[in-house]
Order: sequence, then C-alpha cells, then structure tokens
Amino acid sequence: MRRGDDEMTKTDVTATTGEKSPPVDKVPMRERIIDAATRLFYAQGLRAVSAEKIIAQVGITKVTFYRHFPSKDDLIVAYLERRAEWERSAILAVRQAAGDDVPSVFRIIAESIGAESCSPGFRGCPFINAAAEYPDPRHRIRQVVDAHRRWFKHTIEELLDEIDVPNAAEVADELVMLRDGAMVSGYLSDPHIVASALYNAGRAVIEFRTP
Repeated sequence: MRRGDDEMTKTDVTATTGEKSPPVDKVPMRERIIDAATRLFYAQGLRAVSAEKIIAQVGITKVTFYRHFPSKDDLIVAYLERRAEWERSAILAVRQAAGDDVPSVFRIIAESIGAESCSPGFRGCPFINAAAEYPDPRHRIRQVVDAHRRWFKHTIEELLDEIDVPNAAEVADELVMLRDGAMVSGYLSDPHIVASALYNAGRAVIEFRTP
C-alpha cells in the first residue's frame, strides 16, 4: 500500500471558493479525492483530467480511488454537487442576513460574483464549463448542471415575487442570463467592473419590468 493511503500530507486544500479546509490529516479520504479533483477539474477541464492524474495527485492506489468513486463520472457529479451545495448555502445565508431587504440580497450576490471573478485562478462558472463539455441534456453530469441552474432561477424568482415584480419567471430568466454573462466577462475582461455592472444591469431590468 502506498504512503498516501494511510498518511496525509500537511498541505491545506483551498477550493475555488477561497475557503481553507480542515488540516488534511483530518479530512476523510472521499473528501480528499474531491478536493484534488476540484483543483484539477476547475483548472484543466473535466475531460482533460484523467482518474490516473487524480490518483497521483492524492497519492493513493486505484483500488482506494474506485472504492469511493466507481467511475470518473461519479467523481465529477460529486464535485459539481459539492459546489452546488456551497452556492446554495451561501445564498441562503445572504437571504437570512438581509431579511426583507431584497435589493441588498441582489447587491451582495453581485458583489460575490465580482469578488470571485477577481480571485486567483478564476476560470469562469464551473457549471457553464461543465455544460460546455457535456452538451447532451440526457447525460447525468449535464443533469446535475441543469438541476442547479433551475434551483438558482427559482431562487431569483422567489426574490422577485417578494418585491412584486410582474412576470417574475421571465425576469428571472433575464437576470440569470446577466449572471452568466458576468461570469464570462470576469474571465475575458476586467473583472473589477463585474460587480457594479451586474448589479446596475439587473436593477435596470427589474425597474423596466416594474410599473
């Protein structure tokens, strides 16, 4: 058995969120594998990163890897689901903190997207990236992407309903499209303008729709 199966390295794992995980020697093996996959998948692409590369990164045997993830697709699903859970928890925390102040919720979300766009190693939205690599809507990886995007749109729609915006479903579609554009813009152009541009554009859409 290789050393990595029993002993952890002492390097902290930093996900794309910028948050540090607990010391590696306290992280379960399954989470260690997802941590390594998160770094590699996000930086290099889902299809470009082989299971062998992740195995080498973690320092484990194939038997250990496949015990936790029978296929690479299983690992990609786990990677995307963990990212989705993080985003949902973050937005829930913002909603709870802002209370009835819906404009503040939109402002904080815009600021968060701007901050992420400015973070080192930013490579765009993980879900948009995954959809580009897995365009078949029947593929289970694409289904994870679509489920998260439906959740995000529904959350925006709920916020719009709270401030009585007419045709909330249509406006939510427009705001999600703005969010997608902001994530791409942060990768291709000056990310420092993303937060204010996204918030101002979103506010203009809402005001246009509101009598």
